[in-house]
Amino acid sequence: MPKSPTVEITYCRLCGWGLRAGWMAQELMHSFAEELGTVMLTPDVAGGVFEVRIDGDLVWSRKEMGHIPDIKELKRLVRDRVAPDRSLGHVDRS
Repeated sequence: MPKSPTVEITYCRLCGWGLRAGWMAQELMHSFAEELGTVMLTPDVAGGVFEVRIDGDLVWSRKEMGHIPDIKELKRLVRDRVAPDRSLGHVDRS
C-alpha cells in the first residue's frame, strides 16, 4: 500500500498566522480525507514565513509568491499533487 502524502504548513507565529494555518489544515483534512495521511502545523519565528510542503517539496512560499494562498489556491495545489483527476466542484469554477 503506498504511503499517504504529508502536508506541512509552516507559519510565522509572531505574525499571528496560526489560526489561519489551522483553518487551512482543517479544510485540507476535510477535502482530502481519503488522500492525505498527515497535515502538520509547524510554527516558525523567522518572521513572515508561510510555506506549504507536500512530502517535503515546497509548493507555496509567501516570500516567493508575495502573499498567503487563499483556500481555493491551496486546495488546487494539493489536489494537483495528491489527486489530479479529482474535481473540487465549486473550487474549480472561475
